[in-house]
Amino acid sequence: MEKALVLLSGGLDSATCLAMAVENHKKENVIALSIYYGQKHKKEIDAADKIAKYYGVENICIDIDNIFKYSDCSLLSSSQKSIPQKSYNEQLTETGGKPVSTYVPFRNGLFISISASIAISKGCSVIYYAAHKDDAAGSAYPDCSKDFNDAISKAIYIGSGYQVVVRAPFVNLTKADIVKIGIDIKVPYELTWSCYEGEDKPCQKCGTCIDRLKAFELNGIKDPLL
Repeated sequence: MEKALVLLSGGLDSATCLAMAVENHKKENVIALSIYYGQKHKKEIDAADKIAKYYGVENICIDIDNIFKYSDCSLLSSSQKSIPQKSYNEQLTETGGKPVSTYVPFRNGLFISISASIAISKGCSVIYYAAHKDDAAGSAYPDCSKDFNDAISKAIYIGSGYQVVVRAPFVNLTKADIVKIGIDIKVPYELTWSCYEGEDKPCQKCGTCIDRLKAFELNGIKDPLL
């Protein structure tokens, strides 16, 4: 059976992706990769570790903080900007359709490239990552789009000597669709963390909190973190 590497941020999307990979490949053939890139808090990294332990898979954690020290992205600890407390649609109206202030420059491109290197080294032939349609909408996060996924998937396949393929199983799905899948396969959403703030409870005001709340509401259930 082929081995898989899953990019695991600690949020609900990547947790669902990991659960799917474990179902498809069995836990002994799955590796998780969590990346610290200078976020204002490490709650997602802590969540990723708990999720990996829940599924009994190895979790590799690496630090690429220095790469983003030139960025003023509001998610980063090096930035003085406040994280917007409004939906992505509102933010896109203000940016004129350009990426929002929480867009970390080419983050997914870097993450997937790093994943490819580790996947080859660890004998994995497939990389999973949890990009989805809601994040790509309106170019809020352009490196979550289907066009981006198609391009980088081809590049990784060629650049790995045709050894590694990239799968983004949610690229045409919404966050609500992901939650529905996760409910069916019993993802422990109580272990996940999505909020851009690092408080004891989700702020319920940042873009990712708003999307998460809506996704659970559309599935008729309450977010277990609230």
